Amino acid sequence: MGYWPHTEDDTRQMLDRLGTGSVEDLFADIPEELRQSADLELPPGLSEMEVEARLQRLADLNLSSDRTPSFLGAGCYDHYVPAVVSSLCTRSEFVTSYTPYQPEASQGTLQVIYEFQSLLCDLTGMDVANASLYDGASALAEAAFVALSVSHSPRILVPESVHPAYRAVLDTYTHRSHIELEPVRCRSGVIDLNHLSDLAQAPFAAAVVQNPNFFGCLEECEVVSRLVHERGGRLISVFDPISLALVETPGEYDADLAVAEGQALGIGQSLGGPGLGIMTAKQDLLRRLPGRLVGATTDVNGKPGYVLTLQTREQHIRREKATSNICTNQGLCALAATVYLCALGPRGVRAVAELCLQKAHYTRRRLAELAGIELPFSAPFFKEFTVSCPAPAHQVNGRLREAGLLGGYPLRRDFDWLPNGLLLCVTEKRRRHELDALVSVLAELCT
Repeated sequence: MGYWPHTEDDTRQMLDRLGTGSVEDLFADIPEELRQSADLELPPGLSEMEVEARLQRLADLNLSSDRTPSFLGAGCYDHYVPAVVSSLCTRSEFVTSYTPYQPEASQGTLQVIYEFQSLLCDLTGMDVANASLYDGASALAEAAFVALSVSHSPRILVPESVHPAYRAVLDTYTHRSHIELEPVRCRSGVIDLNHLSDLAQAPFAAAVVQNPNFFGCLEECEVVSRLVHERGGRLISVFDPISLALVETPGEYDADLAVAEGQALGIGQSLGGPGLGIMTAKQDLLRRLPGRLVGATTDVNGKPGYVLTLQTREQHIRREKATSNICTNQGLCALAATVYLCALGPRGVRAVAELCLQKAHYTRRRLAELAGIELPFSAPFFKEFTVSCPAPAHQVNGRLREAGLLGGYPLRRDFDWLPNGLLLCVTEKRRRHELDALVSVLAELCT
Protein backbone atom coordinates (compact mmCIF):
# COMPACT_ATOMS: atom_id res chain seq x y z
CA MET A 1 0.00 0.00 0.00
CA GLY A 2 2.97 2.30 0.44
CA TYR A 3 2.04 3.61 3.92
CA TRP A 4 1.45 2.35 7.47
CA PRO A 5 -2.13 2.74 8.84
CA HIS A 6 -2.42 5.20 11.71
CA THR A 7 -6.19 5.49 12.22
CA GLU A 8 -9.14 3.12 12.35
CA ASP A 9 -10.18 4.29 8.86
CA ASP A 10 -6.70 3.52 7.56
CA THR A 11 -6.86 0.06 9.14
CA ARG A 12 -10.31 -0.59 7.66
CA GLN A 13 -9.16 0.45 4.18
CA MET A 14 -6.15 -1.88 4.46
CA LEU A 15 -8.34 -4.81 5.58
CA ASP A 16 -10.83 -4.14 2.78
CA ARG A 17 -8.06 -4.25 0.19
CA LEU A 18 -6.76 -7.52 1.68
CA GLY A 19 -10.26 -8.99 1.78
CA THR A 20 -10.19 -9.76 5.50
CA GLY A 21 -12.69 -8.85 8.20
CA SER A 22 -10.28 -8.11 11.05
CA VAL A 23 -6.63 -7.89 11.99
CA GLU A 24 -6.98 -11.23 13.79
CA ASP A 25 -7.83 -12.86 10.45
CA LEU A 26 -4.32 -12.04 9.28
CA PHE A 27 -2.95 -14.47 11.91
CA ALA A 28 -5.49 -17.24 11.40
CA ASP A 29 -2.85 -19.70 10.16
CA ILE A 30 -0.78 -19.33 13.33
CA PRO A 31 -1.87 -21.80 16.07
CA GLU A 32 -3.39 -20.11 19.09
CA GLU A 33 -0.80 -21.52 21.51
CA LEU A 34 2.02 -19.90 19.54
CA ARG A 35 0.54 -16.40 19.63
CA GLN A 36 1.59 -13.69 22.09
CA SER A 37 -1.48 -12.99 24.21
CA ALA A 38 -0.11 -10.72 26.95
CA ASP A 39 1.16 -7.21 26.31
CA LEU A 40 4.88 -6.96 25.72
CA GLU A 41 6.68 -5.64 28.79
CA LEU A 42 8.75 -3.02 27.02
CA PRO A 43 10.56 -0.24 28.86
CA PRO A 44 9.74 3.38 28.04
CA GLY A 45 11.48 4.98 25.10
CA LEU A 46 14.96 6.47 25.47
CA SER A 47 16.73 9.35 23.80
CA GLU A 48 19.72 8.72 21.54
CA MET A 49 22.18 9.69 24.30
CA GLU A 50 20.43 7.43 26.79
CA VAL A 51 20.49 4.49 24.37
CA GLU A 52 24.19 5.03 23.71
CA ALA A 53 24.95 5.14 27.44
CA ARG A 54 22.89 2.01 28.02
CA LEU A 55 24.67 0.10 25.27
CA GLN A 56 28.06 1.25 26.54
CA ARG A 57 27.26 -0.10 30.01
CA LEU A 58 26.35 -3.45 28.47
CA ALA A 59 29.50 -3.47 26.34
CA ASP A 60 31.62 -2.77 29.42
CA LEU A 61 30.46 -6.09 30.87
CA ASN A 62 32.56 -7.87 28.24
CA LEU A 63 36.21 -8.70 28.86
CA SER A 64 37.80 -7.35 25.70
CA SER A 65 41.21 -8.49 24.48
CA ASP A 66 41.87 -4.84 23.69
CA ARG A 67 41.95 -4.12 27.42
CA THR A 68 42.71 -7.54 28.92
CA PRO A 69 45.72 -9.74 28.01
CA SER A 70 44.30 -12.83 26.33
CA PHE A 71 45.65 -16.37 26.28
CA LEU A 72 42.59 -17.72 24.51
CA GLY A 73 43.03 -19.03 20.98
CA ALA A 74 41.36 -22.23 19.76
CA GLY A 75 40.70 -20.83 16.29
CA CYS A 76 40.21 -17.09 16.92
CA TYR A 77 43.41 -15.23 17.71
CA ASP A 78 44.45 -11.95 19.30
CA HIS A 79 47.01 -10.86 16.71
CA TYR A 80 47.95 -7.24 16.15
CA VAL A 81 46.07 -5.54 13.29
CA PRO A 82 48.13 -2.71 11.74
CA ALA A 83 46.29 0.61 11.36
CA VAL A 84 46.74 0.52 7.58
CA VAL A 85 44.31 -2.42 7.38
CA SER A 86 41.28 -0.54 8.71
CA SER A 87 42.40 2.64 6.96
CA LEU A 88 42.07 0.99 3.55
CA CYS A 89 39.21 -1.41 4.32
CA THR A 90 36.91 1.40 5.46
CA ARG A 91 37.28 3.42 2.26
CA SER A 92 33.84 3.88 0.73
CA GLU A 93 34.66 2.20 -2.56
CA PHE A 94 35.43 -1.03 -0.68
CA VAL A 95 32.84 -0.86 2.10
CA THR A 96 29.93 -0.30 -0.29
CA SER A 97 30.89 -2.86 -2.94
CA TYR A 98 29.49 -6.36 -2.78
CA THR A 99 29.41 -9.09 -5.42
CA PRO A 100 31.35 -8.28 -8.62
CA TYR A 101 28.65 -9.42 -11.06
CA GLN A 102 29.59 -6.74 -13.60
CA PRO A 103 33.36 -6.92 -14.20
CA GLU A 104 33.43 -3.65 -16.12
CA ALA A 105 32.13 -1.87 -13.00
CA SER A 106 34.00 -3.96 -10.43
CA GLN A 107 37.64 -3.83 -11.46
CA GLY A 108 38.85 -2.69 -8.03
CA THR A 109 37.05 -5.49 -6.20
CA LEU A 110 38.15 -8.09 -8.74
CA GLN A 111 41.77 -6.94 -8.53
CA VAL A 112 41.72 -7.27 -4.74
CA ILE A 113 40.39 -10.84 -5.00
CA TYR A 114 42.99 -11.66 -7.66
CA GLU A 115 45.78 -10.34 -5.45
CA PHE A 116 44.30 -12.22 -2.49
CA GLN A 117 44.35 -15.49 -4.42
CA SER A 118 47.90 -14.87 -5.64
CA LEU A 119 49.16 -14.14 -2.12
CA LEU A 120 47.58 -17.33 -0.80
CA CYS A 121 49.30 -19.39 -3.48
CA ASP A 122 52.63 -17.79 -2.52
CA LEU A 123 51.95 -18.41 1.17
CA THR A 124 50.84 -22.05 0.86
CA GLY A 125 52.84 -23.28 -2.11
CA MET A 126 49.60 -24.51 -3.71
CA ASP A 127 48.61 -24.07 -7.36
CA VAL A 128 45.26 -22.28 -7.10
CA ALA A 129 43.19 -20.42 -4.53
CA ASN A 130 39.58 -19.28 -4.58
CA ALA A 131 37.60 -16.59 -2.79
CA SER A 132 34.11 -17.15 -1.43
CA LEU A 133 34.12 -19.25 1.74
CA TYR A 134 32.66 -18.21 5.08
CA ASP A 135 35.28 -19.50 7.53
CA GLY A 136 37.77 -22.27 8.16
CA ALA A 137 35.10 -24.79 9.18
CA SER A 138 33.00 -24.38 6.03
CA ALA A 139 36.20 -24.43 3.97
CA LEU A 140 37.06 -27.87 5.38
CA ALA A 141 33.56 -29.17 4.63
CA GLU A 142 33.72 -27.86 1.07
CA ALA A 143 37.18 -29.40 0.62
CA ALA A 144 35.78 -32.76 1.73
CA PHE A 145 33.12 -32.55 -0.97
CA VAL A 146 35.76 -31.72 -3.58
CA ALA A 147 37.70 -34.83 -2.55
CA LEU A 148 34.55 -36.95 -2.59
CA SER A 149 33.71 -35.73 -6.09
CA VAL A 150 36.85 -37.39 -7.50
CA SER A 151 36.59 -40.62 -5.50
CA HIS A 152 34.36 -43.68 -5.56
CA SER A 153 34.65 -44.05 -1.78
CA PRO A 154 32.36 -42.22 0.67
CA ARG A 155 34.90 -42.34 3.55
CA ILE A 156 36.76 -39.34 5.00
CA LEU A 157 39.37 -39.99 7.72
CA VAL A 158 39.21 -37.19 10.31
CA PRO A 159 41.68 -37.13 13.23
CA GLU A 160 40.51 -36.18 16.72
CA SER A 161 43.21 -33.49 16.65
CA VAL A 162 41.19 -31.48 14.10
CA HIS A 163 39.33 -28.53 15.62
CA PRO A 164 36.10 -29.84 17.27
CA ALA A 165 34.02 -27.07 15.68
CA TYR A 166 35.40 -27.95 12.24
CA ARG A 167 34.50 -31.59 12.81
CA ALA A 168 31.02 -30.56 13.95
CA VAL A 169 30.45 -28.49 10.80
CA LEU A 170 31.76 -31.32 8.65
CA ASP A 171 29.35 -33.68 10.40
CA THR A 172 26.48 -31.25 9.79
CA TYR A 173 27.32 -31.01 6.08
CA THR A 174 27.40 -34.79 5.72
CA HIS A 175 24.51 -35.64 8.07
CA ARG A 176 21.90 -37.99 6.60
CA SER A 177 24.08 -38.74 3.59
CA HIS A 178 26.03 -41.80 2.53
CA ILE A 179 29.29 -40.10 3.58
CA GLU A 180 31.22 -41.77 6.40
CA LEU A 181 33.46 -39.78 8.75
CA GLU A 182 36.00 -42.09 10.36
CA PRO A 183 37.74 -40.71 13.50
CA VAL A 184 41.49 -41.23 13.84
CA ARG A 185 42.93 -41.55 17.35
CA CYS A 186 45.27 -38.83 18.67
CA ARG A 187 45.84 -39.67 22.34
CA SER A 188 49.49 -38.53 22.17
CA GLY A 189 48.43 -35.13 20.85
CA VAL A 190 49.18 -36.03 17.23
CA ILE A 191 47.79 -38.51 14.73
CA ASP A 192 48.23 -42.16 15.67
CA LEU A 193 49.95 -43.24 12.46
CA ASN A 194 49.29 -46.94 13.11
CA HIS A 195 45.56 -46.28 13.52
CA LEU A 196 45.55 -44.12 10.39
CA SER A 197 47.32 -46.88 8.48
CA ASP A 198 44.77 -49.47 9.65
CA LEU A 199 41.83 -47.27 8.60
CA ALA A 200 43.47 -46.60 5.24
CA GLN A 201 43.50 -50.30 4.41
CA ALA A 202 39.96 -49.92 3.08
CA PRO A 203 39.22 -47.45 0.24
CA PHE A 204 38.78 -43.83 1.34
CA ALA A 205 38.35 -40.51 -0.44
CA ALA A 206 40.55 -38.30 1.72
CA ALA A 207 42.25 -37.84 5.07
CA VAL A 208 42.51 -34.58 6.99
CA VAL A 209 45.58 -33.27 8.79
CA GLN A 210 45.55 -30.05 10.82
CA ASN A 211 48.96 -28.48 11.34
CA PRO A 212 49.39 -27.09 13.94
CA ASN A 213 46.52 -29.18 15.23
CA PHE A 214 43.88 -28.21 17.79
CA PHE A 215 46.15 -29.14 20.70
CA GLY A 216 48.81 -26.84 19.25
CA CYS A 217 51.06 -29.75 18.23
CA LEU A 218 52.86 -30.04 14.91
CA GLU A 219 51.96 -33.16 12.94
CA GLU A 220 54.34 -35.32 10.87
CA CYS A 221 52.75 -34.03 7.69
CA GLU A 222 55.19 -35.59 5.22
CA VAL A 223 54.67 -39.02 6.76
CA VAL A 224 50.89 -38.59 6.78
CA SER A 225 50.93 -37.34 3.18
CA ARG A 226 53.00 -40.27 1.96
CA LEU A 227 50.77 -42.79 3.73
CA VAL A 228 47.56 -41.23 2.41
CA HIS A 229 48.77 -41.02 -1.18
CA GLU A 230 50.22 -44.54 -1.18
CA ARG A 231 46.75 -45.80 -0.22
CA GLY A 232 45.08 -43.83 -3.03
CA GLY A 233 43.45 -41.04 -1.02
CA ARG A 234 43.60 -37.28 -1.16
CA LEU A 235 45.14 -35.18 1.62
CA ILE A 236 43.26 -32.18 3.00
CA SER A 237 45.42 -29.83 5.06
CA VAL A 238 44.06 -27.38 7.65
CA PHE A 239 46.72 -24.78 8.43
CA ASP A 240 47.41 -21.64 10.45
CA PRO A 241 48.40 -18.91 7.93
CA ILE A 242 50.89 -17.25 10.30
CA SER A 243 52.67 -20.56 10.99
CA LEU A 244 53.56 -21.02 7.32
CA ALA A 245 56.37 -18.50 7.71
CA LEU A 246 58.19 -21.13 9.81
CA VAL A 247 56.77 -24.61 9.20
CA GLU A 248 56.36 -26.69 6.04
CA THR A 249 53.70 -25.39 3.68
CA PRO A 250 50.92 -27.65 2.38
CA GLY A 251 52.51 -27.47 -1.06
CA GLU A 252 55.80 -28.77 0.32
CA TYR A 253 54.22 -31.87 1.84
CA ASP A 254 52.06 -32.45 -1.25
CA ALA A 255 48.58 -31.69 0.09
CA ASP A 256 45.81 -31.91 -2.49
CA LEU A 257 43.64 -29.31 -0.79
CA ALA A 258 44.64 -26.82 1.90
CA VAL A 259 42.12 -24.76 3.88
CA ALA A 260 42.29 -22.34 6.79
CA GLU A 261 40.60 -19.70 8.88
CA GLY A 262 42.07 -16.38 7.74
CA GLN A 263 41.06 -14.33 10.81
CA ALA A 264 44.70 -14.12 11.93
CA LEU A 265 45.52 -12.11 8.79
CA GLY A 266 44.49 -8.64 9.88
CA ILE A 267 40.92 -9.37 10.96
CA GLY A 268 39.80 -8.49 14.48
CA GLN A 269 38.24 -11.04 16.81
CA SER A 270 34.93 -9.13 16.85
CA LEU A 271 33.20 -11.43 19.37
CA GLY A 272 33.96 -14.44 17.17
CA GLY A 273 33.23 -13.28 13.63
CA PRO A 274 33.10 -12.70 10.77
CA GLY A 275 35.89 -14.99 9.66
CA LEU A 276 37.53 -15.68 6.34
CA GLY A 277 37.45 -19.08 4.68
CA ILE A 278 40.64 -19.90 2.76
CA MET A 279 40.78 -22.70 0.20
CA THR A 280 43.69 -23.68 -2.04
CA ALA A 281 44.22 -26.75 -4.19
CA LYS A 282 46.29 -28.54 -6.77
CA GLN A 283 45.78 -27.63 -10.42
CA ASP A 284 43.86 -30.84 -11.25
CA LEU A 285 41.09 -29.86 -8.83
CA LEU A 286 40.70 -26.34 -10.23
CA ARG A 287 37.31 -26.87 -11.86
CA ARG A 288 35.88 -28.62 -8.83
CA LEU A 289 36.48 -25.78 -6.36
CA PRO A 290 33.42 -24.00 -4.94
CA GLY A 291 32.80 -20.27 -5.12
CA ARG A 292 34.63 -17.96 -7.47
CA LEU A 293 38.06 -17.66 -9.02
CA VAL A 294 39.19 -14.33 -10.42
CA GLY A 295 41.61 -14.25 -13.34
CA ALA A 296 43.66 -11.58 -15.13
CA THR A 297 43.05 -10.84 -18.79
CA THR A 298 43.13 -7.96 -21.29
CA ASP A 299 40.33 -5.93 -22.82
CA VAL A 300 39.76 -5.25 -26.52
CA ASN A 301 42.33 -2.48 -26.35
CA GLY A 302 44.96 -4.69 -24.80
CA LYS A 303 44.74 -3.11 -21.36
CA PRO A 304 44.94 -5.39 -18.28
CA GLY A 305 41.68 -6.31 -16.58
CA TYR A 306 40.14 -8.79 -14.17
CA VAL A 307 37.19 -11.13 -14.61
CA LEU A 308 35.40 -13.94 -12.82
CA THR A 309 37.12 -16.78 -14.65
CA LEU A 310 35.32 -19.66 -12.94
CA GLN A 311 31.93 -19.46 -11.23
CA THR A 312 30.84 -22.86 -9.97
CA ARG A 313 27.77 -21.95 -7.90
CA GLU A 314 24.35 -22.99 -9.08
CA GLN A 315 23.20 -19.39 -9.60
CA HIS A 316 25.74 -18.96 -12.40
CA ILE A 317 25.67 -22.32 -14.17
CA ARG A 318 23.36 -25.29 -14.57
CA ARG A 319 22.43 -26.72 -11.20
CA GLU A 320 23.60 -30.23 -12.07
CA LYS A 321 27.02 -28.84 -13.01
CA ALA A 322 27.46 -26.70 -9.90
CA THR A 323 29.93 -27.74 -7.22
CA SER A 324 28.52 -25.66 -4.36
CA ASN A 325 25.92 -23.08 -3.39
CA ILE A 326 28.42 -20.95 -1.44
CA CYS A 327 27.40 -17.43 -2.41
CA THR A 328 29.54 -14.89 -0.56
CA ASN A 329 33.00 -13.63 -1.37
CA GLN A 330 33.74 -12.27 2.15
CA GLY A 331 35.10 -9.29 0.23
CA LEU A 332 36.08 -7.00 3.11
CA CYS A 333 37.72 -9.85 5.03
CA ALA A 334 39.67 -10.90 1.95
CA LEU A 335 40.70 -7.27 1.46
CA ALA A 336 41.89 -7.09 5.08
CA ALA A 337 44.01 -10.21 4.62
CA THR A 338 45.43 -8.81 1.38
CA VAL A 339 46.37 -5.49 2.95
CA TYR A 340 47.85 -7.27 6.00
CA LEU A 341 50.05 -9.57 3.91
CA CYS A 342 51.19 -6.75 1.61
CA ALA A 343 51.92 -4.41 4.53
CA LEU A 344 54.01 -6.95 6.43
CA GLY A 345 55.60 -8.76 3.50
CA PRO A 346 57.41 -12.10 3.87
CA ARG A 347 59.88 -10.81 6.46
CA GLY A 348 57.13 -9.17 8.52
CA VAL A 349 54.98 -12.29 8.62
CA ARG A 350 58.05 -14.31 9.59
CA ALA A 351 58.81 -11.83 12.38
CA VAL A 352 55.26 -12.23 13.74
CA ALA A 353 55.57 -16.02 13.58
CA GLU A 354 58.95 -15.97 15.34
CA LEU A 355 57.60 -13.77 18.14
CA CYS A 356 54.65 -16.13 18.63
CA LEU A 357 56.97 -19.13 18.69
CA GLN A 358 59.50 -17.63 21.10
CA LYS A 359 56.94 -16.23 23.54
CA ALA A 360 54.87 -19.42 23.55
CA HIS A 361 57.96 -21.55 24.23
CA TYR A 362 59.08 -19.22 27.01
CA THR A 363 55.67 -19.46 28.68
CA ARG A 364 55.46 -23.24 28.40
CA ARG A 365 59.00 -23.61 29.74
CA ARG A 366 58.14 -21.48 32.79
CA LEU A 367 54.92 -23.41 33.41
CA ALA A 368 56.77 -26.74 33.12
CA GLU A 369 58.82 -25.70 36.18
CA LEU A 370 55.68 -25.65 38.36
CA ALA A 371 55.14 -28.82 40.38
CA GLY A 372 51.37 -28.98 39.80
CA ILE A 373 51.42 -28.39 36.04
CA GLU A 374 51.65 -31.37 33.69
CA LEU A 375 52.40 -31.31 29.97
CA PRO A 376 50.34 -34.10 28.40
CA PHE A 377 51.98 -33.83 24.97
CA SER A 378 55.64 -33.79 23.99
CA ALA A 379 55.28 -32.98 20.28
CA PRO A 380 56.73 -29.69 18.93
CA PHE A 381 54.32 -26.76 18.89
CA PHE A 382 53.95 -23.28 17.41
CA LYS A 383 51.92 -20.71 19.40
CA GLU A 384 49.42 -22.90 21.27
CA PHE A 385 50.09 -25.66 23.78
CA THR A 386 48.18 -27.85 26.20
CA VAL A 387 48.70 -28.00 29.96
CA SER A 388 46.99 -30.10 32.62
CA CYS A 389 46.18 -27.94 35.64
CA PRO A 390 45.90 -28.84 39.34
CA ALA A 391 42.26 -27.69 39.29
CA PRO A 392 39.42 -27.78 36.73
CA ALA A 393 40.02 -25.41 33.83
CA HIS A 394 36.99 -23.24 34.58
CA GLN A 395 38.31 -22.59 38.09
CA VAL A 396 41.74 -21.72 36.70
CA ASN A 397 40.17 -19.31 34.23
CA GLY A 398 38.14 -17.75 37.02
CA ARG A 399 41.27 -17.08 39.03
CA LEU A 400 42.96 -15.63 35.93
CA ARG A 401 40.01 -13.30 35.38
CA GLU A 402 40.36 -12.04 38.94
CA ALA A 403 43.99 -11.25 38.11
CA GLY A 404 42.99 -9.33 34.97
CA LEU A 405 43.86 -12.07 32.46
CA LEU A 406 41.79 -14.00 29.93
CA GLY A 407 42.62 -17.69 30.28
CA GLY A 408 42.69 -20.54 27.81
CA TYR A 409 40.22 -23.00 26.27
CA PRO A 410 38.93 -25.78 28.60
CA LEU A 411 39.58 -29.02 26.71
CA ARG A 412 37.14 -31.04 28.82
CA ARG A 413 34.34 -29.60 26.70
CA ASP A 414 35.44 -31.81 23.81
CA PHE A 415 37.87 -34.35 25.27
CA ASP A 416 36.79 -36.13 28.44
CA TRP A 417 40.22 -37.75 28.68
CA LEU A 418 41.70 -34.29 29.38
CA PRO A 419 39.57 -33.36 32.44
CA ASN A 420 41.84 -30.52 33.60
CA GLY A 421 43.30 -29.72 30.19
CA LEU A 422 43.73 -26.08 29.24
CA LEU A 423 44.72 -24.91 25.75
CA LEU A 424 46.80 -21.72 26.01
CA CYS A 425 47.71 -19.40 23.16
CA VAL A 426 50.53 -16.85 23.06
CA THR A 427 50.67 -14.38 20.17
CA GLU A 428 53.12 -11.61 19.34
CA LYS A 429 50.98 -9.13 21.35
CA ARG A 430 51.75 -10.69 24.71
CA ARG A 431 54.43 -8.89 26.73
CA ARG A 432 56.93 -10.37 29.15
CA HIS A 433 55.14 -9.12 32.27
CA GLU A 434 51.85 -10.59 31.01
CA LEU A 435 53.46 -13.98 30.47
CA ASP A 436 55.01 -13.83 33.93
CA ALA A 437 51.65 -12.83 35.42
CA LEU A 438 50.06 -15.97 33.92
CA VAL A 439 52.81 -18.13 35.39
CA SER A 440 52.46 -16.39 38.76
CA VAL A 441 48.71 -17.06 39.01
CA LEU A 442 49.14 -20.72 38.07
CA ALA A 443 51.99 -21.00 40.58
CA GLU A 444 49.61 -19.85 43.32
CA LEU A 445 47.14 -22.57 42.32
CA CYS A 446 49.88 -25.19 42.50
CA THR A 447 50.79 -24.43 46.11
